[in-house]
Amino acid sequence: MMLPAYATGFALGFSLILAIGAQNAFVLRQGLLRQHVLLVVLFCASADTLLILAGVAGLSALIADAVGQYASVLYGLAALWLAGYGVMRLSSAIRAGDAMITKVTTVNTGRAVLTTAAILTLGNPHVYLDTVVLIGAVSLQFNGMSKLAYGAGAITASFVFFFMLGYGASLLVPTMQRPNAWRILDILIALVMFVLALGMAKAGGWLGG
Repeated sequence: MMLPAYATGFALGFSLILAIGAQNAFVLRQGLLRQHVLLVVLFCASADTLLILAGVAGLSALIADAVGQYASVLYGLAALWLAGYGVMRLSSAIRAGDAMITKVTTVNTGRAVLTTAAILTLGNPHVYLDTVVLIGAVSLQFNGMSKLAYGAGAITASFVFFFMLGYGASLLVPTMQRPNAWRILDILIALVMFVLALGMAKAGGWLGG
């Protein structure tokens, strides 16, 4: 059960973080500049780690102990959130996707880079919704070592993604500037979200089987 839990955490974490945003564009720019790349990717991945741990260890435990009687509702809300996110990515794919912004803005000092990374990461409400709330809610279907494996999978996805984005920027840009590439990526993300939403709906007793 640990491997499926780890795979679920990795798939969910990776899918959530793939969405184009200011944080990812900033990491990409730093990768293109080859400027403070390690500092940026470590900060972004570490911030995700703390938030994921808060969701998996803290929020899920709080929900399970305090409002256990509403677990079915929570599963349903999580399923709706996942499905809604999938619809958003599918809609983006239908619109031919967005092009990742790659204009370079030079930042000279490590402190300035870290400050910008912190604002773009911690100042985005979706970061908390995705990590603490959504990843935390999905963790409710796992127990013991499986829950740890699930959290480890989500954390691994964050480190893998940011290191890939920061250090593979020069390789990714030519491909990911093409709308078709983002269309395919958005469709894959949408499929992952729909599958996870189905699993949460079943776990909450909203679907038979």
